Amino acid sequence: MLDQIHRELQSLKDNHLFRTRKLLSGRLGSNLSFNHQNYLSFSSNDYLGLSQNKSIQAALIEGIHLSGNGMGASHLISGHHEFHEAFESAFSEALHFERALVFSSGYMANMGIISALVGKDDTIFSDKLNHASLNDASILSRAIHKRYRHHDIQHLEELLQASKSKAKLIVTDAVFSMDGDLANIPDLLQLCEMYDAYLYIDDAHGFGVLGKNGKGILQYFYDQEKIKEPYSPRIIYMATLGKAAGIHGAVVASSKNLIEYFIQKSKQYIYTTAIPAFMAHGLKESLNQILKADHIRAHLNNLIAHFKAEVKLQKMNLGDSLTPIQPLIVGSEINALRLNQWLMEKGIYVPAIRPPTVPHGTSRLRISFSALHQDKDVMTLIENILDFESQSDAH
Repeated sequence: MLDQIHRELQSLKDNHLFRTRKLLSGRLGSNLSFNHQNYLSFSSNDYLGLSQNKSIQAALIEGIHLSGNGMGASHLISGHHEFHEAFESAFSEALHFERALVFSSGYMANMGIISALVGKDDTIFSDKLNHASLNDASILSRAIHKRYRHHDIQHLEELLQASKSKAKLIVTDAVFSMDGDLANIPDLLQLCEMYDAYLYIDDAHGFGVLGKNGKGILQYFYDQEKIKEPYSPRIIYMATLGKAAGIHGAVVASSKNLIEYFIQKSKQYIYTTAIPAFMAHGLKESLNQILKADHIRAHLNNLIAHFKAEVKLQKMNLGDSLTPIQPLIVGSEINALRLNQWLMEKGIYVPAIRPPTVPHGTSRLRISFSALHQDKDVMTLIENILDFESQSDAH
């Protein structure tokens, strides 16, 4: 076994797929210090900059004083604090759902909800580019797992038509994490109605960013009058809380009956120690900050528009994304690493994303913008990307 592990590690290195951790120090933000050097960073999912928000920090500290450091038990034993309940109630009310449920992470929420909802002889229909956690959850459920081509509604309908399962679940990212594009939620909902299916939405990268008051992908399509309120009872909505919300954890929202069912049936909820109550106290304040952060979202959207307007590429491709996730598609693994290294030498950190996270031949730099960035930061990034491309042309 050890020999096999050694060979696999060496193979990753030989194929430019080996990954290393960055050792951070100090405060996080648009500038990061790691491995004893400072970098202008475009690597974080802290889209609104709330990881540094003083009001949220004050709520977290207050929560520690009022509840202690940790819970010591799962929610169903003695770990469900009034702070958890308060955040769940505030979230469900703000996003127009009947009830919500806190999980310790988005990965755990996806595993816990999907495996509780469907099982053997049921069928899950997944977008081909869904996050790994959604795919792992589908495998764990032991349901039949059908993957439809990315954004291909016709292909999905063909799979639904052919299915003999009584229970059907369509599973999708709201914002696809490596491309920044949006799922067509209105069309997916229409198929749910036609084929008696449920829709599980992972809005990890949309909550806080999209829609009026940052309420996410459903609000975004409601604003365009493409879906209606109250939202369909077929929807199960998940938002992670370590990205735009700036803290940690995840929350699932749906109907009262479905949430109660998940409390009773989700092993990942039942057998996990509850997140510290002080975090839930901070998350309630984070929700308040998100709902009143239109000026922050406007600044963020201006940065994105500025970048897309100014970066004129000849060989590399910029994906079609209106979100803070802007994929700069380079192609080969080695060229992605070269651009990553070029930028790091200029004091800029943008992570290189390679297979298996993305398909072969589509390695990229995943540029992610934060409201903590300024116009001058964006110009610095643009100038250095264009310099790299011109230098590549010269050689």
